[in-house]
Amino acid sequence: MGNERSERRSKERKRVAVPVKVRKPDGTETSGLSRDLSSSGIFLYSDTGLEAGSKLELVVMLPPELAVGGGGWTLCEASVVRVEQKDGKRLGVAATLDRIELLPELS
Repeated sequence: MGNERSERRSKERKRVAVPVKVRKPDGTETSGLSRDLSSSGIFLYSDTGLEAGSKLELVVMLPPELAVGGGGWTLCEASVVRVEQKDGKRLGVAATLDRIELLPELS
């Protein structure tokens, strides 16, 4: 049957490249860039190591079509599902979004 792969995502992901601030379990922060996201998950690229099973906090700009209330800056609690090595230095990280909180606008 060839290339069939079991689809585990509960929501369709949209290709969206937006900056992501990542806070790791040890409290250190790094930046990343999303490849795609949905209201329940994200795939992002990071320069620093993350491990499957890790809990993260992400600050990400959700586009209007993916967020309640027209999108905006959000704080997400996420769980790393998979980590992939990319081009020798960047890591690809797939994570579920366990909780999403819209952040207040800064004026």
